[in-house]
Amino acid sequence: MPRLTYHQRRGQLETYFDRTAVEAWTRLTSDAPVGRIRATVRAGRTDMRRTLLDWLPEDLRGCRLLDAGCGTGALAIEAARRGAHVAAVDLSPRLINLARERAPRDLNGGHVEFMVGDMLAAAPGRFDYAVAMDSLIHYWAPDAVRAIAGLAARTQHSILFTFAPKTPLLAAMHGLGRLFPRSDRAPSIEPIPVAALQRLLASDRDVGSWRVARMKRVACGFYTSQAVEICSR
Repeated sequence: MPRLTYHQRRGQLETYFDRTAVEAWTRLTSDAPVGRIRATVRAGRTDMRRTLLDWLPEDLRGCRLLDAGCGTGALAIEAARRGAHVAAVDLSPRLINLARERAPRDLNGGHVEFMVGDMLAAAPGRFDYAVAMDSLIHYWAPDAVRAIAGLAARTQHSILFTFAPKTPLLAAMHGLGRLFPRSDRAPSIEPIPVAALQRLLASDRDVGSWRVARMKRVACGFYTSQAVEICSR
C-alpha cells in the first residue's frame, strides 16, 4: 500500500480531530473520568508535557514560542505563564475554539494567540523556540524530518518534538488498538527506529547542522512517545 503524502495525512488528521474524535479529546484533555486505557494515555501525555516544559527556560519573557499542533492548549498556556508570547497552531477549528474557551485571562505577562492552520505555515513568523508534542507521530519518517526542517528554518534556539519509537511493545499495542470500533480509531501512528531518525536528521540539508541535545522516552500504558531536543549550533 503506498504511503500517504504529508498533505494527505494532514487531511486525515484534520477530519479525525475536528469531527470524528473531538468529544473524546475534549474529555481526555479535561479532568473528566475516562476509561482505564484512556487514563494511561492522559497520564502519559501529562508526563510528556512536563518533560518538554522542563526543557524550556523557566523565564521566557521576551521570547516567541511556536506550539505546533497545540490541541486544547495546555502546553501553550504553561509557556505563556512563564512570559512567552506563544503562537499556538492546530488543524482543528473545534480544538482551537476549546483552547480559547479554556485559556485563563491572567497569563502572568505572557500571551497566547490560538490559530487554525498548518504548523508549517510561514504566517506566524519566526520563533526562539518551537514545540511539536505528538504532532509528527502520524507521519512517516522522511515527512516528519522535512517538517522538523521547516520548523528549523523559523526557529533560533531549539526545537522540542516527539515521535513514536519503533519497539515490539508499541507494535503490540497498535495491534490491540485495531480492536477498537473504527469510529474511535485515530489515523495510524508511524513508529520510527531511533537510530533511523538520527540518521535522517543528520543527513537532511536543512536540519543536519542542528545537534541532538537530549532524548527521553515516556511510556505509560497505551502511551509511548519519545521526546527529542535539537539545538542550533
